[in-house]
Amino acid sequence: MIRRARRSLPPLLLLFLLPLLAACAGDEGMEARPPLSGARLIPAATPAPEGENQRLTAAPRTLRLQGAAPEAALSVAHWPAAGAPKAVLLALHGYGDYGASTFGRAARAWAAAGIATYAPDQRGFGRSPGRMRWPGAGVLVQDAAAAFAAIAARHPGLPVFVAGHSMGGAVALATAGEGGLPGAAGLILFAPAVWGGDSLGPLLRLTAWGAAQIAPDKRWTGEGIVRIRPTDDRDMLIALSRDPLHYAAPSSREFLGLIRLMDRALAAAPGAGLPALILLGAHEEVVDPASVEALAPRLPGPVDFAYVPGGWHMLLRDRGAAAVHAQAAGWIAARARREGDAE
Repeated sequence: MIRRARRSLPPLLLLFLLPLLAACAGDEGMEARPPLSGARLIPAATPAPEGENQRLTAAPRTLRLQGAAPEAALSVAHWPAAGAPKAVLLALHGYGDYGASTFGRAARAWAAAGIATYAPDQRGFGRSPGRMRWPGAGVLVQDAAAAFAAIAARHPGLPVFVAGHSMGGAVALATAGEGGLPGAAGLILFAPAVWGGDSLGPLLRLTAWGAAQIAPDKRWTGEGIVRIRPTDDRDMLIALSRDPLHYAAPSSREFLGLIRLMDRALAAAPGAGLPALILLGAHEEVVDPASVEALAPRLPGPVDFAYVPGGWHMLLRDRGAAAVHAQAAGWIAARARREGDAE
C-alpha cells in the first residue's frame, strides 16, 4: 500500500465549514428537473461550442440523449471503438465538469482498445439543461439509469460498463445499488465522492443545511482559506480555467446536494453487486481518502482497489494519466472476457 501524508483537517472539511463565514438572506429552493424517460440516442442538432479545453478534449462526434420531453434532453459525447467494439462504457463526470472534458483523453485510448465510450453532460452541467442549477440526487440517478438503458439497447450483446469520476462515482454507485443498471458488466470508480453516512458528522451536516437555508446561491471558492491541488498538470488546469463550459465554485445549495448524493451512494452500496474497480491517487486532496478506502468492504461484488502512486484527483487527466487509462481498459477487457466465457 502506498503511504500517504495524513492531514489533520481535510481540505474538503474546510470547504464545508466555509458557509459559517456568511450571513445573507435567501431560501433553499432545492430544484429538481424531470428525469429522462424512454431515452434514445439521436444525432445532436447543433455542434458543441469550442472552448479552450473543449478544443483539447473534443469528442469525434456528439450525440444527444433524448427523453420523452424536449426539456429532458442531455448532451452526450461519443467515442466509437476502433473496429468492432468489444465493450461499451457509460462515463459520468464530476462536479462542475462535463463529459468530453473529463473523459476526452481516456476515451480516445479506450477506443483504440476496442471500447466505445458515451459520456453525457449530466443535468445541470456542460451543455445539458439547467446549467449551474443543482438538479437533485434523484434526478441524477434516474438520468444515469435511463442513459444506461439507452446505451445497452443501442449495443445488444455487448458488455456495458459504467464509470464515474468524483461526483460521477457517487451517481454511478447509487444507480447500481438501487437497481438502475440491470445487466451491467462492471463499475469503475475514479476517486469517487463517498464522504457521507456515518463518516460525516452532525456539525458538518448542520453547517451545510444552514448555509443552504441562509445563502443557497452563494458560491464558495475557498480562496485564501484552503488550497487544494487537484492535479500535477498545470497546463491542463489553465486550459480548464478558460473553458466556458467548466466551473469550480460550488454553491451552498450544491454542498447540501452533494452530501445528500454521497449519503445515497453509501446507503445503496450494499446493493451494488457488480464487479468493481476503485482507483485512488496517492496525492488525493479533493475527496476524503479514508472514505474511499472504506468503500470496498461495503460492496458485495468482487472489488479491485488500486492506488495510483503518482495520481491526484484528476486521475484521467494527470501527467501520468496514460497508466490509468490502460489500467481501466485492461480491467474492462478482462471482465468482458469473463462474461464471454460464462455465456
